[in-house]
Amino acid sequence: MRATLALLHLLLLLCMPVVLVGVVNRTKSWWVGRRGPGLMQSYWDLRRLLGKRAVLSTTASALFRAGPYGVLVCHFFAASMVPMIGQFAPLQFSLDFVAVAYTLGLARVLLMLCALDVGSSFEGMGAARAASLSGFAEPALFLVVGSAAAATGLHSFADVIGSLQHSASYGWIVVPLVLALGILLQTEAARGPVDDPLTHLELTMIHEVMVLDHSGPELAAMQYAAALKMTLYTGLIAALLNPFDPLSAPWAALAFGVAAMLLVALAVGCVESLSARLPLRWVPAYVLLASALALLAMAMVGLGLGRP
Repeated sequence: MRATLALLHLLLLLCMPVVLVGVVNRTKSWWVGRRGPGLMQSYWDLRRLLGKRAVLSTTASALFRAGPYGVLVCHFFAASMVPMIGQFAPLQFSLDFVAVAYTLGLARVLLMLCALDVGSSFEGMGAARAASLSGFAEPALFLVVGSAAAATGLHSFADVIGSLQHSASYGWIVVPLVLALGILLQTEAARGPVDDPLTHLELTMIHEVMVLDHSGPELAAMQYAAALKMTLYTGLIAALLNPFDPLSAPWAALAFGVAAMLLVALAVGCVESLSARLPLRWVPAYVLLASALALLAMAMVGLGLGRP
């Protein structure tokens, strides 16, 4: 059964990034009254980029070409430790959420080094913004997992998230934790209102400005890695809400997980359509809201809310 679940998890990591990006784009098109691109348009874009030749800056080193693949591997490794269909992840060990956070941090460092490697002032600006926002996002992630761990008494990412529904405090803390993870999704996956993945104004970009000089297969790796990071957080939210045990009801857990991930992507598209991008000076306070929500959940656990 675990081998089957591991295979299903792998299929989600391969397919859902393309589908989720398609759902977000179709949702945004629907709000403005356009037909919009197809759900699989992201796949065709990646395929087109894989067939192109990379154009390199004269100042770029070997790190610039290897970095995108390192970012993709880091995101894939982190996603393999994150539950997406309930209380299961292919890689699972005690305190594995620490490895997830630092693997995502390593990917962020590689992304920033690639941006700095070309000597562009705009890309350096984007790297500085990404570094500053990571200082707000990483503590929020640890607070979210810490709140769930305090409620369950477990220490593995999949066990903590998947078993949270059996906790007496679940009804009290699920809403702030979901909202906190939603803010982290917007921050880490470069979605609105924190960032705008479709903008071409260098002065307002964060993630997109760091990949301006990438092209061909390297750009495809960067785009797929960004979509994979969004899949990681949508899967985490889906696992937090999933009422089914994947070991006893794998297909029900899979169906609920996929449906929940699609609904999260729909919500992301609605938020980006109905709200403007935040001014940069407001973004740190918005990301800090995720930490505040996680602290609220931890306080609820500490007060024993929900216990009989």
